[in-house]
Amino acid sequence: MVHVYNCHPFSSQQIVQVEQEPGLICCGGGALFVVATGGCKVEAYDLEKEGCPLICRFATMGTVKSIQHSRMGDYLVTIEEKNCATYLRAYTNWRYQAEGKARVGVRLLGHLLRGASVRGGVQMEIIEIPLSQRPVAVACCPVTGDLLVGCENTLVLFTLRRQNQQSQNQSQQMVQSTWTNSQQRSSQSQGQIMDSNPNFLDFERSVILHLSQMNPKQVALCGEYVAVQGELEVLVVKLETSSEPTSLEESSDPKKTDHLEDPVDFQVLPIHQELLGDRAKECDIAVSVEKTSLEDSKGQYTLSYVLFRRFTPDFFQGCSVEETQLHSLQLYPLFTGNQSVSLQEPSCVFCFFSLPSAGYLYSLKGGVELLSAYQYPEKVLKAVLTDYLLHVITKSALQCFTVRCAAVAARIEDPYIDSTMKACPPCSMEVCALRIQLFIGLRSMCVYGHHVILLSAADAEATEDPERTTQRRGLSRKWTISSPKETSTAGHGWNLYVVDTVSPLTLYQEMVEYSQRYAETNPQAQSLRHLLSEAHLLLRTSLLQTSEQQRIIEGDSSLSLQTDTDGPAEKPAPVCADSTELEEAFKQNCAQLGDCFSRGSQRECHLALPYYRMSGLSVTELMARNRPLPGSPHAYGPGFLFYLKHYLFEETEQILSQEAADEVIDIFSQSEPSQLVSVCASPSLINISPAKTLQILQHLEDTAGVSVPLTTTMATMMLRLDDLPEYTRLMERHAEMVLVYGFIEEPRLLLHGGGGGQHAHIRPTALTRQLAKSQPGLLVAAVVALHENNKVQLEHADHIFKELDCENCLQVDFWEAMLMASSQETIIQELLFRVASVYIDRLTNTPLETHTNGPHTPLKRRPLKSADDLINSCSHYGALYPWLIVLNPAHTTSSQHQEALYKLQSLLCGPSLSVASIMPLMERLSDESLWGFSLHLLCATRRGQYDRSIEKLLDRCPQAIIAYANHHLQDNHMTLVVVAMETSPTEFLELMPDDGAVSYFLPHLLTCSQRHLLA
Repeated sequence: MVHVYNCHPFSSQQIVQVEQEPGLICCGGGALFVVATGGCKVEAYDLEKEGCPLICRFATMGTVKSIQHSRMGDYLVTIEEKNCATYLRAYTNWRYQAEGKARVGVRLLGHLLRGASVRGGVQMEIIEIPLSQRPVAVACCPVTGDLLVGCENTLVLFTLRRQNQQSQNQSQQMVQSTWTNSQQRSSQSQGQIMDSNPNFLDFERSVILHLSQMNPKQVALCGEYVAVQGELEVLVVKLETSSEPTSLEESSDPKKTDHLEDPVDFQVLPIHQELLGDRAKECDIAVSVEKTSLEDSKGQYTLSYVLFRRFTPDFFQGCSVEETQLHSLQLYPLFTGNQSVSLQEPSCVFCFFSLPSAGYLYSLKGGVELLSAYQYPEKVLKAVLTDYLLHVITKSALQCFTVRCAAVAARIEDPYIDSTMKACPPCSMEVCALRIQLFIGLRSMCVYGHHVILLSAADAEATEDPERTTQRRGLSRKWTISSPKETSTAGHGWNLYVVDTVSPLTLYQEMVEYSQRYAETNPQAQSLRHLLSEAHLLLRTSLLQTSEQQRIIEGDSSLSLQTDTDGPAEKPAPVCADSTELEEAFKQNCAQLGDCFSRGSQRECHLALPYYRMSGLSVTELMARNRPLPGSPHAYGPGFLFYLKHYLFEETEQILSQEAADEVIDIFSQSEPSQLVSVCASPSLINISPAKTLQILQHLEDTAGVSVPLTTTMATMMLRLDDLPEYTRLMERHAEMVLVYGFIEEPRLLLHGGGGGQHAHIRPTALTRQLAKSQPGLLVAAVVALHENNKVQLEHADHIFKELDCENCLQVDFWEAMLMASSQETIIQELLFRVASVYIDRLTNTPLETHTNGPHTPLKRRPLKSADDLINSCSHYGALYPWLIVLNPAHTTSSQHQEALYKLQSLLCGPSLSVASIMPLMERLSDESLWGFSLHLLCATRRGQYDRSIEKLLDRCPQAIIAYANHHLQDNHMTLVVVAMETSPTEFLELMPDDGAVSYFLPHLLTCSQRHLLA
């Protein structure tokens, strides 16, 4: 389906004053080239100046049958006939004829002029390009300037070369070089006239493609893509260069691919086919590659099929075969602003071709896809694709259709454009047609920038086509037609028009004005959304072009302006508006599209979010745009509510005023009351009126029932009203574990921020601060639950406790609670090291006796868990070894000191703590005291140093040896031998346990006594 809108894309029209009737036209490089009917002369006119004055004229060597201009190298290529022979010629340095220089050099391909011809200065050259077959079609690559020639069964590719005068005098060998954009721009602006070291163009035949069962009618070339068009089929292949040797099949003898002769008894009609991507190789057209270049700089060629489309002639409509033939084949490149692979290679390549009744636009890179199918209301003679529009001509009208190139380019430039942050109309969106401009007897068309050049030749005796009259009557309600402009006063039956298109910004403004008709009658109309989407793509194309031009201004000579003549329209000409004005229009359009989707259906309402975000409007401004009128039956649309929920539920630093925050509460109380708890927890609504919100929440509780998050939200409002008794009553409604589940359901009741891992944005709520004072155990349990449910990271939780000024008490309680709950080994080892370092710090800094008010008063309150609690509930804390009872002081230190000691000893007695990780910290503890000695002895024992530990015990506390040996050593006999050798009989008797067997100890006591007597 084609939408039709009464927007006029044309701004002005002028007539080019030519002396003879034009037969062929083409344009490029800011010039219009006119070949007189049946003549051998080319005239060039300046399109960039008012009135299109004549630049120069020069004679050709034969009758021109086809002419093309290449922006790369600024040369012309023609197919000419003379004496019943067909020739292919290239005309270089044609601009020098404007200076009145009559010198023209004629040479063969590969043979540069020298001697007096070169010393005389730069002159126009005619390069004769010999071919083994008659040339049928020719095309120039808009990216590289290479030349593609279509013959009867072959395609010949010529590579553009250049050589300056200095190097030519030294050697006749051609050196391949890449044309930079700076040379392109200088050739266009200065015409390559004032060049102290001029360049000479030449071509080298590089490869021949042999085709079976296809006779080329038109060809196109863009980078590595080669397109060929027959009467009813189009084939696109990709010709890539590779340094690796290719198989013999790719460079096979073309005779092997010859097809069988067509039967003469009957006519076979081909079936309709569309083969995309790899499936295109299933077509019946075989292509073989024959490399002819003498140089191996490009290596081998690899050919792959990209697209094949075949049509079946429709004889049921009364059309002849000629009226159903394909035409207007184009390969159109498009560059984006963030090309990372190759700045010389286009980001997008499009293929367009047309039947008289329909046109087809395909995207080739990144997967072959049919973007648009254009249904024409009349028989189309020619079509030209540009960035903004598709221009087509019929016998009596110039028409414009929108294109989807910008939608493809936007997705290549930003692969994540279809997200909650950005959006773009889909590539598959239906196209629209703009107003028609009527002419008389249109024959041909070419496009350069914002100039559309039309050739008309009226036939005074011809009557209007009855078929077209019938079609016009049937479409009279759909198409708005402008009256034809007056023809030339010269009295002849032909005219050459230059029609200028309006700037994209002007066309956008007209589209917006036109869309107001739909907005006033039906704001949810599909046509309104479609028209604003078309305007959006216009602005995207302009911004893309502005970005490209900005790169050129900054000296980025790698990006090129992609254009071609009589094919893809060249783009130096469109005058882009100021980037600031374009960006403002783009934001305005995004807001309008957001308005459409905000009131749209549930299926597309989510698109309001990215468009509103791209508009740059604040949430207050968007609420004003979506506020229903007084007395209107319409409420807030689903798209606006979707946007508002994302705005409130995602972490943002934008805080609404009280008036705006209260309005948000009113919106959700009317539209989605179930979301009120999550809305109230948003950090953006910190300024809401607590009294008004309490009334709304109370009404919600009366209608929906009691829930833990709702109760906690109401308690938060009471806290903001400083009503602590009512706050306490609400919090006591539910048990602490039930409240924990409520916090898991809505974490923002406890903390705000956390987006992107930025600790500075993590902050506790007022409820969190109150819990830290009144219910610290509930707060710790809630934060642990949030961590275990992936609602908060460990670093974020630590930052919360630091914000609460509880890093030495509640934070340690949180770590201890995490050790009980967590099952992640990396987190466990990190927490074990943290709590061990805290215990060591407390043992180092806590006074042994009564607390003082010095700077090292460590704890503001008692820990939530004692050592015994941790031993009983956490597997990482082990029961204290029996021999530690002898070493531990009994009530000789402060309770805080003793608690830290027991917890550290329990960690060392447990299975999880890595002793090696805390050894540098243990150096801070002295072993002069018994409790310090016990810690160092535990570390030595964990490392398996039992003999050394027994020796230390004999020196410091021999009373603990037996208990130590019973717990850690399997061979107690060896322990008693060591003790008997190191102690006196009296000391040995003191070490004997009260419940031990005397017979077991007597031999060792005898050995000890004998050693003592001998000593």
